[in-house]
Amino acid sequence: MREIRFFLDISAQDYIRYYQGKARFAWALSHDGRRIQFPAERLRPFVRHDGIHGEFVLRFDERNKFVDMQRIGDLP
Repeated sequence: MREIRFFLDISAQDYIRYYQGKARFAWALSHDGRRIQFPAERLRPFVRHDGIHGEFVLRFDERNKFVDMQRIGDLP
């Protein structure tokens, strides 16, 4: 299994676009400098009253299929 680590800092107002379906994909810059894209629906479990903030890991298999996503820490 492969993984990519990255930070997200999305305000509650910005997340509304994802929630309403206006944005189908989310983008982030990984710790190693890669730009990653994943379905915005993967963010739902991490929404708090103030948005989505923290360090995350996205895991995927050899075929680049999503396995899971977890919040692993706070923003620096």
